Amino acid sequence: MNRRRTDTDQPISFGRAYTQSETFRALYQDGMKLVEATAAYLDGEGRRAAKALHRPASVLYATESMRLTTRLMQLASWLLLHRSVIDGEMSPAQASEEKRKIRIEGFSTETAGPAWQDLPDEFRELVLRSLSLQKRVESIDACLLDDAPPVVPNPVQDQIDALRQALAVRR
Repeated sequence: MNRRRTDTDQPISFGRAYTQSETFRALYQDGMKLVEATAAYLDGEGRRAAKALHRPASVLYATESMRLTTRLMQLASWLLLHRSVIDGEMSPAQASEEKRKIRIEGFSTETAGPAWQDLPDEFRELVLRSLSLQKRVESIDACLLDDAPPVVPNPVQDQIDALRQALAVRR
């Protein structure tokens, strides 16, 4: 597709361009597949595996399960929010307002503790995949809805504009 820019007065919106890209579609699909895989695991094999864990690993499993589901709920909300803008179901302004309710940072997990190695392999893999998705989303979040640079007053440009006006009037 050959896109031509018609509005050269405005900065290029890399966020809008990104949300229309195959890269965003792949991110969206990866995120939704991870949500589905995690739900299936936690409702099935994960439930059975958790019953077999010893006490420290069992506590860690419960804690990390809650972090994992919370992290994925927030990431899925973020993905769905951007998808709704792409699909025209929501304006960027509405999405920006809704985005304030979503928290995608701060759901870290300690993967170096002794009980971590006692957790089921599939569960650890889901946690690591969710952390990877979180990093990807965090790295692009700032530019998607608010990527236009703020307008900063420029006193020099204001003086130049005033001089142009003054000189134009005298001619």
